[in-house]
Amino acid sequence: MEPNNAENVSFGKPKATGALFYAPKGTTVPTNATTELPEAFRNVGFISEDGLVNATETDTETVNDWSGQEVLSGQTSFAEMFTYNMLEVNANSMRHYYGEDNVELDGEGNITAIHVKPAELEEVVFVAEVVLTGGRIKRVVVPRGKFVDRSGEISYVNSEAVTYPVQLKAYPIADTSTHSEYFASVAS
Repeated sequence: MEPNNAENVSFGKPKATGALFYAPKGTTVPTNATTELPEAFRNVGFISEDGLVNATETDTETVNDWSGQEVLSGQTSFAEMFTYNMLEVNANSMRHYYGEDNVELDGEGNITAIHVKPAELEEVVFVAEVVLTGGRIKRVVVPRGKFVDRSGEISYVNSEAVTYPVQLKAYPIADTSTHSEYFASVAS
């Protein structure tokens, strides 16, 4: 039996070059923590201090016998969500939030207009790049992610940064994984 090891305890910080990326559905999915992301991936920019939250929810069904004793239990559903608040208002973050075709850019890539439409957004490939303590990195890869809730509030207040709340649902792929995590040690 291995003893506890404090070196395995870590903070989860964003990479300085960007932490959250998305690409169109069908983009090649990374399969390790260190290979450079394909050019199709877009950095959404700064994320609020709340960081990235990964939450799962399961429901179970139980069967009781006549006396009320539980005799069977089984999982009936599973959902996995990734939530984060985007701080930057840039072409990538706004296309991620409102949809590719709903953000107009000028010839230099600056936003000129956003058209808010109620249509569902397309699936994306989502990647999070996390720096762990002890010279380690972690890459979280969601091959099939989709906005499922844009009902958060966007506040324009003198004393607070404008944030765009994202709730992205991870859908299973062929082998039933909703996401994969890859780790590597990096040279100091």
